[in-house]
Amino acid sequence: MTRADVIVVGAGPAGVALACGLLSQGVAVRVVDKAAGPATTSRANFLHARGSEVLDRLGALADLPQRSVRAMRITAYLAGKPVMRLRFGDPGMDTAAPPMVISQAKVEAALRDRLAGVGGNIEWNTPLVKLRQHDGGVVATLGTGEEVRAPWLVGCDGANSATRRLADIGFPGVKLSERFLLADVGLDWNLDRSGTSGWIHPDGMIGAMPMPDDMWRVIAYDPGLSAEKPTDAEILARLERMLPERTGHDVRVTDTEWLSMFRVHRRLADTYRRDRVLIAGDAAHTHAPFGGQGMLTGLGDVENLAWKLALVVAGRADTALLDTYQAERRPLATEVLRDTSTVTKVNIAQGPVGRFLRDRLIVPLVNLPWVQRSVTYRTSQLWVSYRRGPLAEKRLCARKPRPGDRVADMACRRAADGAPTRLYAELGGRWALLTSVGDDALTATAHAHLGEHVVELRHDDAGHAEAMLIRPDGHLAWRGSAGEKMADWLHRALGRGDVR
Repeated sequence: MTRADVIVVGAGPAGVALACGLLSQGVAVRVVDKAAGPATTSRANFLHARGSEVLDRLGALADLPQRSVRAMRITAYLAGKPVMRLRFGDPGMDTAAPPMVISQAKVEAALRDRLAGVGGNIEWNTPLVKLRQHDGGVVATLGTGEEVRAPWLVGCDGANSATRRLADIGFPGVKLSERFLLADVGLDWNLDRSGTSGWIHPDGMIGAMPMPDDMWRVIAYDPGLSAEKPTDAEILARLERMLPERTGHDVRVTDTEWLSMFRVHRRLADTYRRDRVLIAGDAAHTHAPFGGQGMLTGLGDVENLAWKLALVVAGRADTALLDTYQAERRPLATEVLRDTSTVTKVNIAQGPVGRFLRDRLIVPLVNLPWVQRSVTYRTSQLWVSYRRGPLAEKRLCARKPRPGDRVADMACRRAADGAPTRLYAELGGRWALLTSVGDDALTATAHAHLGEHVVELRHDDAGHAEAMLIRPDGHLAWRGSAGEKMADWLHRALGRGDVR
């Protein structure tokens, strides 16, 4: 029997990001996946600013921004005329991280490179087929016949998660739509590649997003498709007919990389934890692709989970800390499911009332500047806060960020040598103790509870009187000036009355 601290099932973006986060904190990980090798198709193709921030903190952003397409505008057409324009990447947002039009396959490749850099690897052709729990952990039987014993197992194995099924976690939900066609194709037309275009049509919406390498992502609502499992040739034939009919453009398909059909379902797991088994990403929640929330939410899940699981594995936190993972992340998934469901219903409105509300009320409303700012900020997930969660200290605090809030990336200096740096560049699986001047009591307290994975930083601005303890996922854990107050918070948060 082979041992590991954590078994990660699934080598998509969530699974590999989780493994990177755990390995960077000294946790022994095995990553297994039933697939024969890495996926080559794009699937998700947009990553908002919050997702870029997660990759940055993990050290996996690499050159993805340079290889992405900067198509940050969405234009909707009705009867051949532009009726709505929405722009992402508002410079007023407090982030330098770029939203990216980039293939999920390329994001996964960047994460695999980072995984190798921290000493990890992926075992392909290795499905999880059986799972047994006991008081001290789990025994996972793999498709190779091997049994692996570990204290913890995390399923990041997608909407059809074997982990979720074997752990007997419910996954209720509803179907929101009939068939959508999805394709990555080369198109011969004169459409502007500086943004995404969508056409509101009586037969159903159709949209086209520019992709790297002169390709286009096309999505089309096609409730009239009769075949239960259409062939690639059937999907291509329907797209070749629908593109000119619904867009009004003279367009020809010149190349095909990927053709698919899907239905939109909304599902949310009953629980994110069953004893020693946890789930994350699409294994925990699935929803419509509109808004680019899927990969983004999954990356946020595993970044939240990684530091908590690392502390538990190291014996520095009680297992109850893992319950805060669901308490912080499941409410967010509930909001994402609600928002994406609403967008789906708007996009596929076919009845006269639904079409009237969409075309004459919702579309003009979205053109208002304040609505645009709200929509783009919300889809970026830069607004995410755990201020109301179980780890946030409940006290009056007028200054922002407040405990539980996201802390924006900022210029600072390393305490060790005074070298200039950025907050996010210093996290990488570590906590940050950010102060204006050195404080031995705060430093000693942080290391006593959190171990070696703490980096000491100094504010560039000497006007900051309070110290900030920042979690590895970029959220504010605690702020104040008294070492004993921080010790009290750490005792409560980690659930331990003793320190090492």
